[in-house]
Amino acid sequence: MLKTGQEHLESLRDGRRVYIGGELVDDVTAHPAFRNAAASFAMLYDRKAAPENRDVMSFEDENGGRCSSWYLMPRTRADLEKRMETHRRIAEWSHGLLGRSPDHVASFVTGLAMKPEMFDAIRPGFGDNVVNHYRHMRENDVFATYTVLPPQGARKPELYERAGMKVPTLRVVDETDAGVIVDGMKMLGTSAVFCNETWVGNLLPLGPDQLKESITCAVPLNAEGVAMWTRKPFERYAVSEFDNPLSWRFDETDSMVLFDRVFVPWEKVFVHDNAEMSRGIYVQSPSHSMGNHQSNIRFLEKLKLMLGIAHRVVEANNVGHIPAVQGVLGQLAAWQAGLEGMIMGQLQNPETLVPGYLNVNRRYMYAALHWCTTMHGQVCDAVRELLGGGPFQMPADISVVADPDMRAQFERYWSVPGQSAVGRMKLFKLAWDLLGSEFAGRHMQYEKFYAGPGFIVTGYSYLNAPWDAWGGLVDGILNGYDVPDGGSVRTPPGK
Repeated sequence: MLKTGQEHLESLRDGRRVYIGGELVDDVTAHPAFRNAAASFAMLYDRKAAPENRDVMSFEDENGGRCSSWYLMPRTRADLEKRMETHRRIAEWSHGLLGRSPDHVASFVTGLAMKPEMFDAIRPGFGDNVVNHYRHMRENDVFATYTVLPPQGARKPELYERAGMKVPTLRVVDETDAGVIVDGMKMLGTSAVFCNETWVGNLLPLGPDQLKESITCAVPLNAEGVAMWTRKPFERYAVSEFDNPLSWRFDETDSMVLFDRVFVPWEKVFVHDNAEMSRGIYVQSPSHSMGNHQSNIRFLEKLKLMLGIAHRVVEANNVGHIPAVQGVLGQLAAWQAGLEGMIMGQLQNPETLVPGYLNVNRRYMYAALHWCTTMHGQVCDAVRELLGGGPFQMPADISVVADPDMRAQFERYWSVPGQSAVGRMKLFKLAWDLLGSEFAGRHMQYEKFYAGPGFIVTGYSYLNAPWDAWGGLVDGILNGYDVPDGGSVRTPPGK
């Protein structure tokens, strides 16, 4: 099915427990901290199903039903192109600001379901579990987040045990014939308050003594015992859409997700008592590359917005004729083209990871991932340099125009040739919300760490590089000659 925006909003009125500090939120679709972002997610569902997007952004499954294209298991380059364009449109409509849009975790799960035999090797029947869960998500257009990291400070259980403290990391605490009981906490549920369920797992390696933490399962976010504790919601503190145009609509929020003895039936369990494969399932299947291909595309659309703002600010300040300014814009344009080339190359040079399916090129994907996580700060710095002190010259908020005398004064002193004071303020408020506000600060941290710490991200490129082939080039040269007879060397001319 293709869920409508209204159907998605209704699915969130399910009794879930969401806390902002000590406040229990009754309805995330109506609360002033979340309602605009909820409407933004609903917009994605409606636009996806619209006639002009339906053919690209959905496909017909084996039973004749229409399903979102992010659930398409790619067998051809055309399938990869269909998926890529679907990701691109979702990111374009949200300006790349929703890192956990509905196509992200769905891509991870789709990649896992392409290799069910890997799960059966962990425990017979787990392969059917992951395929059936994939079908459940596909047929119900489920929006899922993932919680796949232990909380900071709790990654060495022995420290807690020596101090006589409860280990807060989620783990299996009991088993029955019907399923398992999990208890503890996971991070970080980005978009969790707007999702139907969470995929619980591990993207960090576990030690062999952490078997009970290796649980990988799916949990509805309204399940008994589940609670989401959100960070400060920026939407709640946005004074108007004019003053905070991005945090007003696109704060996806992040939450710690607590599980207080939550029951998970066996059919929703995919890994258990296997520390190595708790992480291994992602990198030994198309999952990791499919999910991060989506993040590459999402970042590219965000980068386009940043470059558009940079150019508009240059125009507003009438400094586009200065060679140094042109150089900054040229550098930004070159960076954007390089990233787009890495993304397009993922489709032009695909590879097969699972027989019968086609996968994006992992090396190019990991190179793009490395670029995004390391270069975001440099891009922001370059655009902020073009902004200069412009954002601080603006009044505190747009209420200044409510007074006719103040508005006239504002237009008299803040207008520039070709742009009104209100138009100029509107541009600089947008730029600051993306680059300097608290909302922007969260994005700085998110882009730096969403794929893991830097050494993990660079490690993917190390592990996937063709070192033997490159070394062979060196060996080919070295094997083409030897020590000259008797160690003699030619005397240079003139000596």
